[in-house]
Amino acid sequence: MKNLTVIQHTSAEFLGLMEDHLEGRRIRFNYCRPFVEGTPIPHQDVVGDGLILLGGGPWGSAGGRNVPTLDAEIKLTRSCLMMGLPVIGIGLGAQILAIASGGDSLEHKLTSHVGMAHRVNEEALAGYIPEKYPLVKYMRDKPVLSSYAQTLAVDDEGEVALFQVGDNSFGFIGHPGIKPAMVEDLVMEFEEAPENSSETLQSIRPMVSQIEDSLMSIMTGLVRVTGIMEESL
Repeated sequence: MKNLTVIQHTSAEFLGLMEDHLEGRRIRFNYCRPFVEGTPIPHQDVVGDGLILLGGGPWGSAGGRNVPTLDAEIKLTRSCLMMGLPVIGIGLGAQILAIASGGDSLEHKLTSHVGMAHRVNEEALAGYIPEKYPLVKYMRDKPVLSSYAQTLAVDDEGEVALFQVGDNSFGFIGHPGIKPAMVEDLVMEFEEAPENSSETLQSIRPMVSQIEDSLMSIMTGLVRVTGIMEESL
């Protein structure tokens, strides 16, 4: 039975709809919550079969408001990449993946936005990435990819929405399994929130079924490419 380590940066943002896909394939996942006092970033030897780095709400990685555990997470992510373990980064997690793989991050204000991601590589995620899928951003700063990272999808403005590092690691700019309640909780958890948070919530709610449908295909692709889930289940 596979086991994944999930680093959670806020109490509001978790795996969301992705949990059902992991549980349906009998994949264990353990949340590490370093924002809880006394909880360290795990050592590479106890990560298990893969690492998932979640978003951080108003936390960033480019100097304006860095997540407190940034250096330790970059080190852990770099170690996982060197060991060949799959890493899936979402939002802030995608920034950490970019930095750990030789890229960087660019300072940008806290933003919430609902749009669409558009596939630019038909072979992305073994061909399972939808031609377009909902893209919900709620994050500070942006990833800067290394020269050998590959862009798989872009947003409505042509900026990276999904990228791949090596054979089995992926950075999602938006949370592919987001739930509307997660955005609501992020707004309540922190004093700082984007000015258009209410508009973002109104835009997400009608898209829930589309998010669910797209996630089914995205998770199937992750199964094939990362090997973190049992395809036969």
